[in-house]
Amino acid sequence: MSNWFDTLEGMYIQTWDTLVQGMVDHAHPAHCPTFATMSPSHWPEARSVVLRGVDTEAATLTIHTDLQSDKIGSLNANSKAALHIWDPSLALQIRLQGEVTIKSGPSVRGVWDRSSDEAKENYGAKPPPGRPIEKALGYIKKPDPDAFAIVDCELMHIDLVHLGEYHRRAAYSRVRNWQGQWLSP
Repeated sequence: MSNWFDTLEGMYIQTWDTLVQGMVDHAHPAHCPTFATMSPSHWPEARSVVLRGVDTEAATLTIHTDLQSDKIGSLNANSKAALHIWDPSLALQIRLQGEVTIKSGPSVRGVWDRSSDEAKENYGAKPPPGRPIEKALGYIKKPDPDAFAIVDCELMHIDLVHLGEYHRRAAYSRVRNWQGQWLSP
């Protein structure tokens, strides 16, 4: 009997299972991946985000953000992003690269309307995210549907490393129709 990490197909399936689990389980390591962008001044930026959607067929991931956040400016300057997840229970590192699309306004109003009041508080802070304030709590939470954005990340590349007794690394890309390739770890 083989383990999931013994085959390219097993590694790929386990990755998508991990992403789906992260979307639904708030305690799962994949629930809050690191999301990396390049600033307009060409500095790398990394922050934790909440994984809101996983579409295995389209190979896309979805996050929500404040339209006023610095990441939106970075994504408007360069629509490429990377995500990183470390799942210690599987000893699996997942690195993802993709092209993003930002949606806001009337096209996302239905998602806003279905969001909890607690979630809505994260969009529309005054002053906007990342701006200087005089004291630690010198901001006001002011839920604003016009500040709510959905970021869809169409994955282009997946790089996996399993750190078992014998390390394994595999890569998958959209241009190769997600056909896997073993790599030296």
